[in-house]
Amino acid sequence: MSDAVNRPVAFRREDGTLVTPGFVNGHVHPDKTTWGGPWLSRKAAPQLKDFIANDLELQLGFTEQSVEERSYDLMRHAVENGAMALRAHVDVGTQIGLKNVHGVRAAAERLAPYLKVQIVAFPQFGLLTNPGTLDLMEASLGEGADLVGGIDPQSLDGDLHGHLDAVFGVAGKHDRDLDIHLHDMGSEALGQLREIARRTVAEGLQGRVTVGHAFALCDTEEPDLGRTLDALADAGIWMATCALGADPVPVLDLLEAHGVRVALGSDGVRDSWSPYGNGSMVDRTHLLGYRTGAMTDAELERCLRIATLDGAELLGVQEILDFSGPDAAHRVEFQAESAAQLVVDRPAPLRVVRNGAAIAL
Repeated sequence: MSDAVNRPVAFRREDGTLVTPGFVNGHVHPDKTTWGGPWLSRKAAPQLKDFIANDLELQLGFTEQSVEERSYDLMRHAVENGAMALRAHVDVGTQIGLKNVHGVRAAAERLAPYLKVQIVAFPQFGLLTNPGTLDLMEASLGEGADLVGGIDPQSLDGDLHGHLDAVFGVAGKHDRDLDIHLHDMGSEALGQLREIARRTVAEGLQGRVTVGHAFALCDTEEPDLGRTLDALADAGIWMATCALGADPVPVLDLLEAHGVRVALGSDGVRDSWSPYGNGSMVDRTHLLGYRTGAMTDAELERCLRIATLDGAELLGVQEILDFSGPDAAHRVEFQAESAAQLVVDRPAPLRVVRNGAAIAL
């Protein structure tokens, strides 16, 4: 367990200003967003495959703004609201090639003085079921992508071991970290998580694998939950939750007791999947507290730590981790009495400070 859990996550100055570390969005899809564009009326999506089909239709139909423009608008707004780092899951597939990776990387370069961006090559439209995608994912690692992604190896791609062979193989070949979406629930999904943990240890990737959503870890009635959490902790696997709508959220006390680290993200922001989201990790921290039933000051402060220092540890952003006081070179300033009040009231930042100077975008 990192020493971040024992460090202050906020300092209050005599003038009433509350100072926090920079926020980290550990799971976001900026290439899909409609942020800054016209309102989008969403279609119903009874199943995951319907969401994915709607997503592809929208992406192929974008004409008014490029991937770079839309991603930049969203990420700039995130910076203005205190984000200093994010992990972007960016679609790669035969239907769209590498244009999303190129677009998000170009947007990230425009914001480089203010925002650290990791790009995950994400096979949203299938990996084994979409021949040619694996080659594109490997190629993306030389054209702007940083991590190898995966998605629902069994239910979406239809081959747990084949999918994991592919993504672990590319990650090992290029010495990259892994971040795998897993929406599945139930005992079978827990089995997939244990297999991911087993491979992580076998490949020497402890601490370098994240599972996004991991809804199966949120069901405390599952008899294999405890041993699955232990396997993940032994492998140093992170869980990224997004505190979404009606989707399951983890019992933070339980994951903490087993030693499983948690990061926070926003997932999609005003894309075909959802009309919700605003790019603010302050707002998302509030939702994490609300969805997990945080009541005490300590529980609310834990949500803030997950959204700042813990996320920075996952992404390896040292300037955020170096936060040690109210005059830190990288900090976010709020009008709030305490970390707990900040999480509940979710105010906009007074200032976002990078390298000792307020940002000016």
